[in-house]
Amino acid sequence: MSYQRDFEKRLNVAVVGVGSHGYRNVLPTMTFLPVKLQAFCDVNIERAELTAKQYGVKRCYKEMGDMFRHEELDAVFLCVPPRLHPELTCEALDAGVHVWLEKPPGMFAREVETMIHHRNDRIVVVGFKKAFMPATQKIIEIFNTDVYGPLRTLLGVYPMSIPSDGERILREREHTNWLQNGVHPLSLLLAVGGKVSAVTVHRAKHGGGVCIIEFANGAMGNFHLADGARHGQPSELYQFFGDGCHAEIRNGTQVLLQRGMQFDYRDSTSFMTEGFDSGAIVWEPQHSLGTLENKGLFIQGFYQEMRYFCDCILQGKLAEKGSLEFALEVMKVYEAGLRSEGDRIDIS
Repeated sequence: MSYQRDFEKRLNVAVVGVGSHGYRNVLPTMTFLPVKLQAFCDVNIERAELTAKQYGVKRCYKEMGDMFRHEELDAVFLCVPPRLHPELTCEALDAGVHVWLEKPPGMFAREVETMIHHRNDRIVVVGFKKAFMPATQKIIEIFNTDVYGPLRTLLGVYPMSIPSDGERILREREHTNWLQNGVHPLSLLLAVGGKVSAVTVHRAKHGGGVCIIEFANGAMGNFHLADGARHGQPSELYQFFGDGCHAEIRNGTQVLLQRGMQFDYRDSTSFMTEGFDSGAIVWEPQHSLGTLENKGLFIQGFYQEMRYFCDCILQGKLAEKGSLEFALEVMKVYEAGLRSEGDRIDIS
């Protein structure tokens, strides 16, 4: 593990937006990245300057254009409301700067297409932390093996609803929880299951419901909208079913691979099969030490997504995980979920 001070080669970067989220999650993650913090940009210049003193940043700007005229930057990290993401991303790309931006990438799928048009040879990564978190990467590893793959069905449980009157929400650019937080479970399910071919939403009378996701590879997903669950308690669960096994992600902190047990229906008298090739394997943080794998920034995926962005730039390789193409697929599912009122919405 390397820290910012240890890297021989570092990127000159700026952070755009040093509000609550940027201050709480993005800036602390910079400690572990190959970066040099050159500038902050925020409409609240007083807040930016106060934060700059803490991080040893010498210059602050209110307008991103001014920053580009005075700074030589490799990349920017955008931590602003999603309605601003498309415009600021395109402005940075047109200035020749690589871009990491928080999820969601915008308000509409078509805005992501515009970003792709402006990207040229620049690297863009969208911060879908649940697609990057270690638990998700372990599930992808499991179902990419010949032993447990291919993936057949998926179940996601997340405490939320998909609002009705979706056409109005899209028309009026309403910022709902389905946009702000719904992309979290969607990005995880798509990272594991792949592209989606169709979406059907059934809403429950008192909130919640189900979102049926048909994947292009033939897998079927059930996104259970568990509205009413207590948000302050563990209520997030993902299950994945393949050949002779199923795996789970429990609250982002535990992965369970259930391999099953050999038994004879007539004669078996113990569930403890001899040997170690059956039963469950569990991965979870041990939490007893202050090591990095136990810290929230690493468990939740912030470090992995931001380090991946930096590595893509330094190694001159195109981003595959969290790419604009992946973001476009997530936004198509988001929009289809709004539009479906019990009917099947095809995704082209």
